[in-house]
Formats: sequence, structure tokens, C-alpha cells
Amino acid sequence: MVGSLKSERPAIRTAKDLEVYRTAWSLSMDIFELSKSFPAEERYALTSQIRRSSRSVCMNLREAWAKRRYEAHFVSKLTDCDGEASETDTSLDFAYRCGYITEQQHKTLTEKCRRIGRMLGKMLQNPTPFLITDK
Repeated sequence: MVGSLKSERPAIRTAKDLEVYRTAWSLSMDIFELSKSFPAEERYALTSQIRRSSRSVCMNLREAWAKRRYEAHFVSKLTDCDGEASETDTSLDFAYRCGYITEQQHKTLTEKCRRIGRMLGKMLQNPTPFLITDK
């Protein structure tokens, strides 16, 4: 049964095919749209920071994917991804407490952060299936 499920999954050819990448991309675009309404005085602080950290998850995933031949490099970049996702989560807490986003928006976006963290955690625990091997 498990084997048949694996054969039905679409092939992963690029980082963009990873569910974690698609979720991180969605989160960063949600944050971009929401942060347009943040106050002007936050432009160089919270707005810039939350946009940068959320986008960095995707960028680091792409870099990790490019370094799949070397487990240590791959794991290092995944660790960076996880750190950026945590940073984004903290910025969402600030945005909520400052009144820039609603409780529901905070709940929805922080759940995406947790989901990303869980997926990255699984990849970090078992990076082997993602590595390029010379078999």
C-alpha cells in the first residue's frame, strides 16, 4: 500500500515542487499583502523584517536544493530555513500585539509557520531521500 502511494506522487524535480516550498511561498505572499497596510513608521522595521524573513525561507530552500550533493550543506541551509520561519513567526506575534493584524490572521499565518517548521523538521531528521547520490 505505501509503495503504491509513493508511485502516485508527482516527481520532485525542483525545490518548487516541494510542499514545504509551496507553503512557504504562500506564506510570504500572504505576509506581503497584509504588510501593505502596516503603518508607515514600520516601513524600515517590522514591514521590512517580516517580508525579508518570510521570503528567506523560500530562498534558502532553493539554495538547499542546489546543495543536495553534500548532506552537511543541505542540512545547514535547511537549518537556516527553519530559523527564518521562526523569525517570521515572531514578527507575526509583534504584528498582532501591535494591532496590525487580526487574531484570525495571526492564527492562520502562525499555523502556516508551524506547518513549515514541521516539514523542515522531518527533512532535517531524514535528509537522505532528498540528496543526490552517485548510484
